[in-house]
Amino acid sequence: MPCYEEPSGLDRWIKPPSNLQHTMTDKELLWRASLMPRIKKYPFERVPKIAFMFLTRGPLPLAPLWERFLKGHEGRYSIYVHSLPSFQPHFHTSSVFYGRHIPSQVSEWGRMSMCDAERRLLANALLDISNEWFILVSESCIPLYNFSVIYHYLMKSKYSFIGAFDDPGPFGRGRYNNNMAPEVNITQWRKGSQWFEVNRKLAISIVEDTTFYQKFEKFCRPACYVDEHYFPTMLTIQAGNSLANRSITWVDWSRGGPHPATFGRADITEEFFKRMLEGHRCTYNDRNSSICFLFGRKFAPSAMEPLLHLAPKFLGF
Repeated sequence: MPCYEEPSGLDRWIKPPSNLQHTMTDKELLWRASLMPRIKKYPFERVPKIAFMFLTRGPLPLAPLWERFLKGHEGRYSIYVHSLPSFQPHFHTSSVFYGRHIPSQVSEWGRMSMCDAERRLLANALLDISNEWFILVSESCIPLYNFSVIYHYLMKSKYSFIGAFDDPGPFGRGRYNNNMAPEVNITQWRKGSQWFEVNRKLAISIVEDTTFYQKFEKFCRPACYVDEHYFPTMLTIQAGNSLANRSITWVDWSRGGPHPATFGRADITEEFFKRMLEGHRCTYNDRNSSICFLFGRKFAPSAMEPLLHLAPKFLGF
């Protein structure tokens, strides 16, 4: 019986791993993911893909909506799921989520372990050279438009979508620690939503960082909420002109409290969709736009049935 031989052509170097359950340590993974070709033009026909990175504790209750959203667009997206390491997924082999869980570790809201999970997702997604746009979503997120609209919105954008604003109050600059200097001074300190979209170049900047990581790990401790400050501050310093300075994930803070509102079955009405989708104003490629949010959260599992029912009319899929 002939021995198996690895392909010796270009495919060996550009094909993504067939099995996401590798044995690399985080240090090895981040190093591998930071490698990038110096020649800009690809020597093959590259179809850029969106990497949807799900940061979740366990189940994906809205998976049927995502399955419908992605159907027919194979080859233009990739999926990566980071859950609690103890969670055992049970997806059918035909599901887009089957086999898409990456080696994970426990992550806690507001702590550096949350940023570690996000970097882990980015690094695994970077191993596929065709992934061009990297979107962090949770199990409570839904798409607000059909796949083609979202794909072209990202493809045509000159900027990556991450909020990074200077908040002078106690929950912004008030969290700054003077030990962050000289790498980060208080005028560079930024705050933004955890849910971001970055292009490949910025994704590599995030996974290859060691300078800012050490400062934030040491001096941005609870109640600093590092996941609100690390990426916005670092990217503002390194590539501020590449940021749209806004998130493309809609949330509702009108009810007050430390977390945005969660919507269940009774909330999902035609009036709710109109409120969520209409009346927004922002800039897109330096021009005024009414399409500002591509995703929405937070949706409870009970919202699934009415979402599936109303999605064709309001979301286009």
